[in-house]
Amino acid sequence: MLHEASQPPSILASQQVERWYALYTRPRHEKAVAEQLVRRQVETFLPVREVLSRWKDRRKLVQLPLFPGYVFVRTALERKREVVSADGVVCMVGFHGTPAPIPDEQIEGVREICVTKLPCDPYPYLTEGREVRVIRGPLAGLSGILIRKKSKHRLVVSIDLLRQSVAVEIDADSAIPVDW
Repeated sequence: MLHEASQPPSILASQQVERWYALYTRPRHEKAVAEQLVRRQVETFLPVREVLSRWKDRRKLVQLPLFPGYVFVRTALERKREVVSADGVVCMVGFHGTPAPIPDEQIEGVREICVTKLPCDPYPYLTEGREVRVIRGPLAGLSGILIRKKSKHRLVVSIDLLRQSVAVEIDADSAIPVDW
């Protein structure tokens, strides 16, 4: 392994750029990982959804991760060791041992859905379908794939690296094809 001083300036500069990455966590450790990283002053995003949980004696709204097993962090690769050393982190998601950044617009799309508080559900990753842009309503400007579930239309926003998606209900007439 090369020492920092012997690495070309372009490699050093690319390691200092903050990008979004996905962390794969141990099962049910997403919230604990996110809390640890916030304490370490790492920008963290854990998208959650509210689900009515039922026990024998009561019902309660609980927050569950939208992407179970994943937490998103915006960090520079030079902080990778600090980030993956948090208890509950398995690895930084990538290819052949190299963390793969997630485009900002994919994270922002999921963030916008979470902020609206519209009911949303995890959705299988889609490789086919029509890409649309929402033109009115609380998600105006957001792009995703329009699908149909029962008699309702849903907008699916994907995180390509994880091969996972989130779906939210929208009015079909509030979206237009992206290629228009």
